Amino acid sequence: MRAETERDYVEFVTHHANSLCRTAYLLCGDWRRAEDATQEALIRLYRVWGRIQRKGAVGAYARKVVVSTTLDALRRKSSQEVVGGDEYFANEAEADALGTVENRLVITKALAELPSRQRACVVLRYFDELSVEETAIALDCRPGTVKSQTMRALDKLRAHPSLAELSDLVGMK
Repeated sequence: MRAETERDYVEFVTHHANSLCRTAYLLCGDWRRAEDATQEALIRLYRVWGRIQRKGAVGAYARKVVVSTTLDALRRKSSQEVVGGDEYFANEAEADALGTVENRLVITKALAELPSRQRACVVLRYFDELSVEETAIALDCRPGTVKSQTMRALDKLRAHPSLAELSDLVGMK
């Protein structure tokens, strides 16, 4: 890879890695898995960087690769693996007087109960603020699928018992 092209790649990663990792986390609910999926996605992106950069679709492609990498990892998850839990946030929770970490954990757990396609639609539409069309591109499906999956996911989230108190906070009423 040419030095200029590599600088462009490094600049992209510097500016977008955190948001890609956040997307992966919201899809899988585990920071360690999200970091692994993001790293794998960035490796895949590096391999095709020149071609994707020329097309001008770097952000969309990176998001698509992060989503597919994360969902693939969730499908492969072994029943013998131990996934990190709430203790990852233990120190942060103690210092959180307003309960935002607790609210985040409740929302993350509710998201984790959704089927992967519905969870991906909600994360991309409402956390990453993508349009229906951009979400469809990231998930490699039709816009109608995004709309129906999002509607089903929001219905499930509205009915989720642990989200009853938070429904005003997240605009679900």
